[in-house]
Amino acid sequence: MEKALLIVVKRNGLTEPFSRDKVIVGVKRACQGRDVSEDALKRLAQTVEESVRSHGGSQVHANDIGLAILDPLRELDEVAYLRFASVYKSFESAEDFESEIRMMRRQSRMAARSPEAHSSRR
Repeated sequence: MEKALLIVVKRNGLTEPFSRDKVIVGVKRACQGRDVSEDALKRLAQTVEESVRSHGGSQVHANDIGLAILDPLRELDEVAYLRFASVYKSFESAEDFESEIRMMRRQSRMAARSPEAHSSRR
């Protein structure tokens, strides 16, 4: 089966083919020193590609790829997520980290209260 070519539109307007390897390289920097396997990085890159492809169209903005990385990376490793988010979201102070951590905690509490979380514990 052949996949349609997915083109990434960079911030400067240039385009290039989507590359899972580029996703892995970018995320690998955030995971440096963390216990994250190469297989986990490959699965994350596949998840990101599937996510951006699911929106249809043959072009995707680089910013949308960054957004698609955030949730699966947070599930994979919270420290790597904070590292990636700090660059991607241009954190400028400790308060930016604190705010992001508060948001992560709120989301974790909400997920723990969801019906799916309760049914998976049984």
